[in-house]
Amino acid sequence: MRDKNKELILSLSKSNKDFIVQPFKGSGKGGQKRNKTMSACRIIHPASNTTSECQEERSFEQNKRKAFQRLIEKDSFQKWLKLEVAKKSGILDLINKKIEKEMNTNNIKVEGIKNGKWVELK
Repeated sequence: MRDKNKELILSLSKSNKDFIVQPFKGSGKGGQKRNKTMSACRIIHPASNTTSECQEERSFEQNKRKAFQRLIEKDSFQKWLKLEVAKKSGILDLINKKIEKEMNTNNIKVEGIKNGKWVELK
């Protein structure tokens, strides 16, 4: 249950095509049942270029749940998520404005070596 004081910043879902869920046939130990059924699951999140998969369980739904859990724990997805939250909350705009202000030509000093000493170049 969501806290009423918190607002939803970002929502991801399969129906919005945020994720690509691909069933595939498992491989390895497990016999014919594993090799014939599409019980393994691969999940791709194109925006963060993150992929995860699971084929340990016998059920596609269990494998899908584990694959999602692995995907959201990966560093590449976590970095993407932090950047998206910063964009949505407006923090990224504040950072960009501060950087633009600091990078003003009046704040930049260029130095070079002249006669063996560091001097400001104009």
